[in-house]
Amino acid sequence: MKGLLKYLNNYKKESVLGPLFKLLEASFELFVPLVMAKMIDIGIAGGDTGYIWWMGGILVLLGVIGLVCSITAQYFAAKAAVGFSAALRRDLFRHIQSLSYSEQDTLGASTLITRMTSDVNQIQSGVNLVLRLFLRSPFIVAGAMIMAFTISPQAALAFVVAIPLLSLVVFGIMKLTIPLYQKAQSQLDHVTKVTRENLTGVRVVRAFHKEEREKETFFAANRELTHTQLFVGKISALLNPITYLLVNAAILWILWSGGWETYNGALTQGAVVALVNYMSQILVELIKLANLIVSVTKALACGRRVQAVFDTKSTLTSPENAAPQPEQLPREIVAFEDVFFAYRGTQADSLSGITFRVSRGETVGIIGGTGSGKSSLVNLIPRFYDVRAGRVLVDGIDVREYSLDELRTKVGVVPQKAVLFQGTVRENLLWGNESATEPELLEALRRAQAMDFINSRPEGLDTVIQQGGRNLSGGQRQRLTIARALVRRPEILILDDSSSALDYATDAALRQALREIEGETTVFIVSQRASSIRHAGQILVLDDGVLAGLGTHEQLLESCPVYQEICKSQLTK
Repeated sequence: MKGLLKYLNNYKKESVLGPLFKLLEASFELFVPLVMAKMIDIGIAGGDTGYIWWMGGILVLLGVIGLVCSITAQYFAAKAAVGFSAALRRDLFRHIQSLSYSEQDTLGASTLITRMTSDVNQIQSGVNLVLRLFLRSPFIVAGAMIMAFTISPQAALAFVVAIPLLSLVVFGIMKLTIPLYQKAQSQLDHVTKVTRENLTGVRVVRAFHKEEREKETFFAANRELTHTQLFVGKISALLNPITYLLVNAAILWILWSGGWETYNGALTQGAVVALVNYMSQILVELIKLANLIVSVTKALACGRRVQAVFDTKSTLTSPENAAPQPEQLPREIVAFEDVFFAYRGTQADSLSGITFRVSRGETVGIIGGTGSGKSSLVNLIPRFYDVRAGRVLVDGIDVREYSLDELRTKVGVVPQKAVLFQGTVRENLLWGNESATEPELLEALRRAQAMDFINSRPEGLDTVIQQGGRNLSGGQRQRLTIARALVRRPEILILDDSSSALDYATDAALRQALREIEGETTVFIVSQRASSIRHAGQILVLDDGVLAGLGTHEQLLESCPVYQEICKSQLTK
């Protein structure tokens, strides 16, 4: 949590003025029992109505000044807390964006969403409360005890006993609840994950009629979270009754000892009332402090979780001195040299001993069964993951020697899952190239076989796309994501099974349009269909992470049993 305090650096003035005005409010509040004592001992005892009105006016003035100080303190505290959380959330989002696929896979999307939303909100609330109450409550407690000693040292002994006991209760309960709040936040992550999976896969759940099973899964996670929150809530709930018990016992002592002193003439009635008021102030402030500690405990637990994300460093970093581009580009644009790759947390390699070379401007088909490593292979080219052993070369340079910006500028990727963002078609296409002109956008749409979709809409390029492309079919989403990559005019274009929702005629027209791209764009086509890659310059056949075959369609039909099996199942004689 200490590492997060740097986000208050831009709000040093607010962080000082907020507590300062709270201390001013507390100072005026400490004078109230003394004014009440004077009103009772002089005004009421002497029947002096004018003095009562005078003291009443002072009480009102103290209240107004305290209100102004409180509002001012709240303004500065809120400004600092909101600014703190905004800066924290911004940097947390930037850091998450810098993490590689490996770290994001390990942390999980659900926990990252929880930490960016719920956890940051808890931290913001904790910062706000600390700035307002962290100094005020101890100041009132200490000030009330000092004022009590100036009135009656004997009666004030109750303060000496009660305050340490109350502190012991408060901090003891805090020590018990901190790990429980951390556990509750982890269980909230699990509930978020289950909810996210169900909302994302709602069609699959209904298609297999698994609603009841998924409900039970959610109810089980929710019950676990509820049980933890109820348990920690019960412990936290002990604060109020125990503190009330101790404080009321102290008040009884004050009334008993103060009554005897009043009877003996050593103490006035107003002084006894002032002592009771001071003890009541301590009660209120300690309850506030207890609630503050509960909130701060939650904030600290959330702060540790957020700090854990910041402490997670990306394994993919750009070198300080990126390798310079060679003056004479080699004929081979991509080369894999004895590449081994495994996902983090797994023992078995997803790719083993992969070696091949691709010439500039060549079309490469990649085919294999489900889980054979096709997507893993193409994800190594833009360095979404790092190899475990071996090298991946682009333009003759190891991808680890490129800056990430330079490498990914060369590559256009159309992922398996077609992802579009809320906005217009034009805005989505400009993701590929912000400076692209309208003719360039239309050319990319034509090559992606998406012009019929654009022409059928009166808004054309300004057709609105809902979040995730919900208002489009699967084929329309795929064609638009292909167009987005083509707008970039990349040197290497990777189509990761991105035409699976297209019919055979559209798929054939798309492949023909890609072959007609001007320049030397190298195309990698990952597909489950043999017909989609049969005309490629070379075809890679993967089988359980191993390169089972390499060659043209005709060569593989003669020499590769895996490819023969795929073709027999899909193609006619």
